[in-house]
Amino acid sequence: MKLRHTASCRTAARVVCLTVLAALIGLMAPVTAGPADATESDEPTDAELAEVADAVEETDVEGVAWYTDEANNEVVVTADSTVSVGEQYMVRRAAGVEQDALTIKRVSGVFGPLRAVYPGAAIYGRGVRCTMGFNVRKGSNYYLLTAGHCGKLVPYWHARSSTGKLIGRTVVAAYPTRDYALVKYDRRWLSRPGGYSWAKPRVGQAVTRDGSTTGSHSGRITAVSVTVRYVGGYTVRGLIQTDICGESGDSGGPLYRGSKAFGITSGGVGDCPGRGITFYQPVGIVLKAHGLRIY
Repeated sequence: MKLRHTASCRTAARVVCLTVLAALIGLMAPVTAGPADATESDEPTDAELAEVADAVEETDVEGVAWYTDEANNEVVVTADSTVSVGEQYMVRRAAGVEQDALTIKRVSGVFGPLRAVYPGAAIYGRGVRCTMGFNVRKGSNYYLLTAGHCGKLVPYWHARSSTGKLIGRTVVAAYPTRDYALVKYDRRWLSRPGGYSWAKPRVGQAVTRDGSTTGSHSGRITAVSVTVRYVGGYTVRGLIQTDICGESGDSGGPLYRGSKAFGITSGGVGDCPGRGITFYQPVGIVLKAHGLRIY
């Protein structure tokens, strides 16, 4: 590169001029840099983060939930109160040389499905009480959505009591991996309220959860595409995570904002009305898998 200047060096000031030119040239960066001048990033790659997430799963530690935080280039693990210090160390050690890309958080309580084994409101059968989520339809057939771990236990659902009026039968129950159930309405006398449309969840959105035990509570979506391994060894994937509390019997209840439906309650921990952590099966996955329409 040639350094251009507007005045030539005259004889009387030649030494000073050359000195200034030399100083200016010294401050200039080279036009090209070879490979040796490149700086490697210390940030983990997407592939390395995926390996860390896989390593967490392979530990088989129960009572943990994890997801990849792409904004901060890390895998975040949330451990409940059943996870010992030794198990935390096991999770961290599994990450190997990428331990710096792993963050472990603690939460009180025990991660588990939020079904109840005592009679009460909403929908129930065989001693299990859960919560109705959203109404969906396919052609002339109408269904309600609830949690899959509830549907696995209950073939027929009733209103108000296990011997009360029949709501319908469980026709699909996905659990674990996913966590949703479809209950086909068997009686035309039942009201099937709607008014919802499906929406894609986003981190930071304000949302509300309804449950038959604790009623309505609000908070925000803190993560998506979360994997949780409940105590008992059941692993569920692709969940929405919020900072909302939840208690037994709230399973299956809706997560929404206004008329936008996001998910149905799978599990979590919390002592309402305080804060907690709860996980939700996204509604969109269910609709797509079965050709359903929410209403």
